[in-house]
Amino acid sequence: MNQDQQLKELAYKRIEQFQGKAKQDPYFPSYHIAPPTGLINDPNGWIEWKGTYHLFYQWMPFETGHGAKYWGHVSSSNLIDWKEEPIALAPSSWYDKDGCYSGSAIAIENKLQLYYTGNVKINGQRQSYQCLAVSTDGRKFDKKGVVLDVPEGYTAHYRDPKVWKEAEHYYMVLGAQTIEEEGCVVLYSSKDLEEWQFHGQLAGGFGYMWECPDFFRLGEKDVLLFSPQGIEADGIHYQNTFQSGYMIGNWQQGTTDFTHGPFFELDHGFDFYAPQTTLDKKGRRILIAWMGMADENEPFHPTIENDWIHQLTLPRELVMHQDRIYQKPVKELQALRKHQLVDTQVKINWTGDVPAVSEFIITPENRENLHIDLFGYATIDFDPTTKQVKLTRPKLSSHQREERVAVVADHLLEIRCYLDRSSLEIFVNHGELVFTARIFPQKQNRSLSITGEGNLKVWSLQ
Repeated sequence: MNQDQQLKELAYKRIEQFQGKAKQDPYFPSYHIAPPTGLINDPNGWIEWKGTYHLFYQWMPFETGHGAKYWGHVSSSNLIDWKEEPIALAPSSWYDKDGCYSGSAIAIENKLQLYYTGNVKINGQRQSYQCLAVSTDGRKFDKKGVVLDVPEGYTAHYRDPKVWKEAEHYYMVLGAQTIEEEGCVVLYSSKDLEEWQFHGQLAGGFGYMWECPDFFRLGEKDVLLFSPQGIEADGIHYQNTFQSGYMIGNWQQGTTDFTHGPFFELDHGFDFYAPQTTLDKKGRRILIAWMGMADENEPFHPTIENDWIHQLTLPRELVMHQDRIYQKPVKELQALRKHQLVDTQVKINWTGDVPAVSEFIITPENRENLHIDLFGYATIDFDPTTKQVKLTRPKLSSHQREERVAVVADHLLEIRCYLDRSSLEIFVNHGELVFTARIFPQKQNRSLSITGEGNLKVWSLQ
């Protein structure tokens, strides 16, 4: 048995030992992707291939902390039922021995190719390599080794390749840090996926590192999606330890000429990072992100006692509207609806119990204040004077409350919420604003209270 097989076998044994403990946790999700055991973070290799959606993810099977990551793998035919696939990558080679870090997938004829960052640490010094693994069946991947090293002018913080094809060329964007410790995204091109030409910086100028870039056409615009580190909080903006967002502009294909507007946050909640998109065969640009945040209260998650931590977001379709990105839950999620429990007019005050696995939609009928209390744990408020939507919850590290705030462009039209035991995803005005958060309410409290006027619909979900 070689090193790769040994590492995978150790991870399978860990799953066998602890998976039951994780899935019996009352906080373990019903319809979100979560680790069988250990820690999950960035989604990777997100692609539809031969009629099946494949999603890979950063995974530490042996503990609930970060370390030498594997690539876990799930697949789905409908975006709601996910099948666990064999482990795709293990940190078994000299060029990825300290972690198979994030990357992407591209389909070439009858092969599925994974591009990822190999992380190596020698005497405390980091080294980064962009690597390739190939599969003919979408289940077993053969490593092909290093395809790119770090060029001059950049530190070893050089990672997360996103590869795609446009016209007759292949392109790759990478998150990077210059030797001046400024964050940026760099661009490569190739005619054959073997020889890569370095073009330089596509964008940069703020933060100390940009991670997990994605670059795509949406509507009539080009979008650079990335996760910058090192942005200072500014009023209601940039309140998390690290951010995720986008810039919209126009790209001169094959060059680093990308004329763009300002950086916008993609999600305004507490737990959202490293989003990645794919274009499916229906022509939809679908996003999935990590529902978590590194270096932000991870040791205080109550799921750690059951040997698992974090999960991924729901798949969301991206739509361009007036030069801003709207995120909408994919239509397939409606098939999760099991029973409609409530369809009523809310008049000033309404209270009732809702399941821990549910969806609810509130459509206001006036332009007054709206207050939602969820399980006595999280609250959602809308102030028509300031047009602010505010989400609050208790800090995981204390009993103090914390908040995240964003502003709608005009009036409040709808609030749609997905609950999944320990997660909350809020879509405001059909995706104009989105808030993502982990929540850990007392298990016996399932009370939903609403102060305001409008229509309320509640469904239990499978």
